Amino acid sequence: MAMHGMRGLSVFISDIRNCQNKEQERLRVDKELGNVRTRFKNEKGLTPYEKKKYVWKMLYIYMLGYDVDFGHMEAVSLISAPKYPEKQVGYIVTSCLLNENHDFLRVAINSVRNDIIGRNETFQCLALTMVGNIGGREFAESLAPDVQKLLLSSSCRPLVRKKAALCLLRLFRKNPDVVNVDGWADRMAQLLDERDLGVLTSSMSLLVALVSNNHEAYWTCLPKCVKILERLARNQDVPQEYTYYGIPSPWLQVKTMRALQYFPSIEDPNTRRTLFEVLQRILMGTDVVKNVNKNNASHAVLFEALALVMHLDAEKEMMSQCVALLGKFVAVREPNIRYLGLENMTRMLMVTDVQEVIKRHQVQIIASLKDPDISIRRRALDLLYGMCDVTNAKDIVEELLQYLSSADFAMREELSLKAAILAEKFAPDLSWYVDVILQLIDKAGDFISDDIWFRVVQFVINNDDLQVSAYILGEYSHLLARRPGCSPKEIFSILHEKLPTVSTTTIPILLSAYAKILMHTQPPDQELQNQIWAIFTKYESCIDAEIQQRAVEYFALSRKGAALMDILAEMPKFPERQSSLIKKAEDAEVDTAEQSAIKLRAQQQTSNALVVTDQRPANGAPPPVPVGQLSLVKVPSMITTEDRNLTVQASSQDNGTLSKVDPQPPSADLLGDLLGPLAIEGPPGATVPSEHNAVSGLEGAAEAVDGSAIVPVEVETNTVKPIGNIAERFHALCLKDSGVLYEDPYIQIGIKAEWRAHHGRLVLFLGNKNTAPLISVQALILPPGHLKMELSLVPETIPPRAQVQCPLEVVNLRPSRDVAVLDYSYKFGANMVNVKLRLPATLNKFLQPIPVSAEEFFPQWRSLSGPPLKLQEVVRGVRPMPLSEMANLLNSFRLMISPGLDPNPNNLVVCTTFYSENTHAILCLVRIETDPADRTQLRMTLASGDPTLTFELKEFIKEQLVSIPMVPRAPAAAPPAPPAAQLTPQIPANDPAALLAGLL
Repeated sequence: MAMHGMRGLSVFISDIRNCQNKEQERLRVDKELGNVRTRFKNEKGLTPYEKKKYVWKMLYIYMLGYDVDFGHMEAVSLISAPKYPEKQVGYIVTSCLLNENHDFLRVAINSVRNDIIGRNETFQCLALTMVGNIGGREFAESLAPDVQKLLLSSSCRPLVRKKAALCLLRLFRKNPDVVNVDGWADRMAQLLDERDLGVLTSSMSLLVALVSNNHEAYWTCLPKCVKILERLARNQDVPQEYTYYGIPSPWLQVKTMRALQYFPSIEDPNTRRTLFEVLQRILMGTDVVKNVNKNNASHAVLFEALALVMHLDAEKEMMSQCVALLGKFVAVREPNIRYLGLENMTRMLMVTDVQEVIKRHQVQIIASLKDPDISIRRRALDLLYGMCDVTNAKDIVEELLQYLSSADFAMREELSLKAAILAEKFAPDLSWYVDVILQLIDKAGDFISDDIWFRVVQFVINNDDLQVSAYILGEYSHLLARRPGCSPKEIFSILHEKLPTVSTTTIPILLSAYAKILMHTQPPDQELQNQIWAIFTKYESCIDAEIQQRAVEYFALSRKGAALMDILAEMPKFPERQSSLIKKAEDAEVDTAEQSAIKLRAQQQTSNALVVTDQRPANGAPPPVPVGQLSLVKVPSMITTEDRNLTVQASSQDNGTLSKVDPQPPSADLLGDLLGPLAIEGPPGATVPSEHNAVSGLEGAAEAVDGSAIVPVEVETNTVKPIGNIAERFHALCLKDSGVLYEDPYIQIGIKAEWRAHHGRLVLFLGNKNTAPLISVQALILPPGHLKMELSLVPETIPPRAQVQCPLEVVNLRPSRDVAVLDYSYKFGANMVNVKLRLPATLNKFLQPIPVSAEEFFPQWRSLSGPPLKLQEVVRGVRPMPLSEMANLLNSFRLMISPGLDPNPNNLVVCTTFYSENTHAILCLVRIETDPADRTQLRMTLASGDPTLTFELKEFIKEQLVSIPMVPRAPAAAPPAPPAAQLTPQIPANDPAALLAGLL
């Protein structure tokens, strides 16, 4: 700012800087705004100097973040001032305060046009700068012809013409009709003869926009572009100020090659030969040097040249040279160069002649899978996937399987899918394919989608020669009967020992396998039959309808004797159809190298969030979603394809169970089913009375509030009150993994969570319920010391009726009951809302129930003798409840009841495993002794291998028993299978039948 002599402005700025807090600053700003408003009311008495000073103050206040809703006319009026200081202030402040739709801009159009067509070059530059910054259709329609005249004028200085070219570019992007194709093509070609590189660079930016819209009209510009590249490559007539680290105008070279890529081909042989000579010079003259700035400039030119070589489909020798050069870059230390090398090598796979040359760098590409940078690992995976064929499929798939064991969570699903597809597409024989998929299922675990094992089932059933080696034990175990250790009873035992640890979706498959094993057991084995019937009887009362129905039907069918052979015959062969895996890979929104190259030309986004605009018609039916309405910006590191395609219905049923997870099309409202329909904006009426316990203040040690250990809290004084009870919502989310965390008349915050060992992945769903945007949105995670948490960027504005997903990654470092806090604020109209919400990343989320037999329990119990590893406490003030209700409560917190271990029927024995980064997996054993005559007290004994864990888990369980939240409770979901290293016996690698049994 030019503030020379403006003492009042200097004093105001000093006062602002000396303010001790935000409140003092706001008072000083309000005082100054009131003074400025008063002076503007008496505008006739203002001198140009005073008006300029007050407008500067308005701009400064606006830059501080305060609303300035007056004085716009005074700022616009300064544009027509005759002197430069006042005119400069008018243009600067107008550009900052007004947008293209503001009514006051119409008043300024004539003044701006007078400056553009005038003779004062300084005024012309001011006017062009403002028009270029603001744009707008009215400016484009009124001023575009005058801007074109300035650009083509030979009497104007290069400085003005540069600004005119960039101004015209902005107007063209806003309204392409301002450039008449018929009359402008020849003029554009004339501009490319310009000797001044500044004007030429600006004109080339304009040309790139023009040819991207319609290349056919600008064929005459193509040879001119090649001549420009030749001039730069030979460093002819390039001023020193346009040479960057010895590279002649790298910006102009990149823009020129970008423009050439919009032309489909080059027909003239002389032009084509000249261009290839230039590209050859660029390829030969680029290498990695120590100077980072020179590397950046030279590689920007190089990679644009590579893109042009691929576009023009150059001869094989040049393509091979490009691949060799990229191979050098893949091996350098600089990660950015490695990334670009892998990305461009992936794009070159589209050229069939160079695939064999790319294979020479396979070892280095595989090494990139272990790079510390996940972006490089993704590009290496894309490249290996693209370069795989029948000649190298075995090597690549084996490397992917080996890497899968150490790959981080963010890549395992994509890695598993691509390995499965490669194994299917390039399998030398079907036995190898099945072996690969079995290894994949073993190594990837939960990251394997159902589509992968569905596909294996199809292959096994459709190929008779695979039925023994591929082993679906339920369907074909009778074919293994003659092998040692593969009798029906032994196969049943292998399957049955995994039954307590599998998920609810796997139990029906095991029940089917039991029925098939029983059918194929000839002669009948009475002991085996009784065991299987007992299992069917047990699950006849299961709460899951699918499990219950199968148990009832299989029990009835298995009593029909010989008729069972016809009813449970082998599955018929599947009709041949397209692989669901390949279709999934084609449909998935994967961040491929080609898409990455396109994104470089697109507008960069600043948020990590997934914004979904909800635009329902009046009748309530969801409208068809156009392509691009769901804009995925930077896929979060732990968000999977399944998360994007599933909508979770988290409303609790009367019995406390969770609703079924239903797949939705990509256009589905991701938050609508999770959190319910968003309310139309209206005057906030009477809200549901609630216990407003939004937490604030984080100093001091953890305290027990509402039965949970959290940081100290105090009540906020927001005028906007929450809907529903925040404490009840929090406690409900401690029991389940999806639901509403917070809601008020303007916003709804939901959570969907996933927990694996000591890792957690939460997604915050931020839903704007109104038809006006939420602004000044801020979110801050305040984690306790035992949690490592990383929240993706939250957009500052949530559009009307839009929903935003913000992933949050959690790592548990050690046992603790402390709870993380989400400090969330936003502004809606005059309401500034700030809430601090406890996040349900509680101690029980890092527990995993585990069944323990008496042979395992008692040695462990005896080995942990006395404090601090074993603690005992008499707990009083327990809410009276039946023993079965207490067992259900403990189950809901991932504490598994082990019946039969305590001879006293009034006691409970509980087993679980705690996971943290520092302690890994620790077995926890609990004994609870109750008194039937007095249910208000009990004695609890807890033992584990870590003293801190023993104390924290004891206190956690005690809190749940003493203060039980009155919320609908979901029964404990079946836990994911514990790590194979702990529960799965060693399986011979050469026995696929035993391997399947081990997995089940």
